[in-house]
Amino acid sequence: MGVSALVKKVLAEVGIRPERFGLQWASAAEAPRFVKLITDFTMKTKELGPIGQAEGLTPEELKARIDKALALVSDRKLRIALGNATKTIRKEANFTQEFITGVIEDKLGKTITAGLESFQNR
Repeated sequence: MGVSALVKKVLAEVGIRPERFGLQWASAAEAPRFVKLITDFTMKTKELGPIGQAEGLTPEELKARIDKALALVSDRKLRIALGNATKTIRKEANFTQEFITGVIEDKLGKTITAGLESFQNR
């Protein structure tokens, strides 16, 4: 769940709707649930429209933003911060999405902002 919160935060920061990312778990024994998850996500994605176009971005702007997001999540500093956030989540043993999102915001928010600014200045 921490990775999901991180991806959504990074997408929002680069101007791509975070609803475009979804991570759900379903076992092999949950075929009806799996079908529902995929159907719901597909419908939501269709409602959002084509990526980039729905956000008001040109293909070049979209590529630049995705490249920035990829560089950020590949950065060692962010990966270390995510590891530390994960330790906090495990220590508190609170696995609610609200708590995890809060920890990600608290522990990685500044790192994400600074990282995106540094990639912008390159």
